[in-house]
Amino acid sequence: MIRARENMMGAWTFLIGVIVATVGGIVLSFGYGVNPIILAILAVLGFVAGFTVDVESSGGNKFLMSAVALVIVSFAGQQGIAGVQFIGINIGKIISSTLAGLLVMLVPATMVVAIKNLFSLSQR
Repeated sequence: MIRARENMMGAWTFLIGVIVATVGGIVLSFGYGVNPIILAILAVLGFVAGFTVDVESSGGNKFLMSAVALVIVSFAGQQGIAGVQFIGINIGKIISSTLAGLLVMLVPATMVVAIKNLFSLSQR
């Protein structure tokens, strides 16, 4: 029962982080400055999501592979799509800002899971 709650907490934390990153990216793209509170919330959500991943099962490896792929794609997408416009809307800036928010959340989560995974491997 506790394991299921931990997984649910991690899933909800991650979902909330994605929503905050998306909304923050959209707000940021309309000319508002970067809000350090939103960045701090995303980083904390990333740490919490990372701590709830169970590295003893295959979930840790799956999370690491997915998170590393998302970090790489987010970074590359953020750099490559910034100037794209569609019907007068700077859609590239919206997507770039959203990807930057996702990076702020994913990097701490990935670091925590990677460190937990290394400790798990060293104890075997």
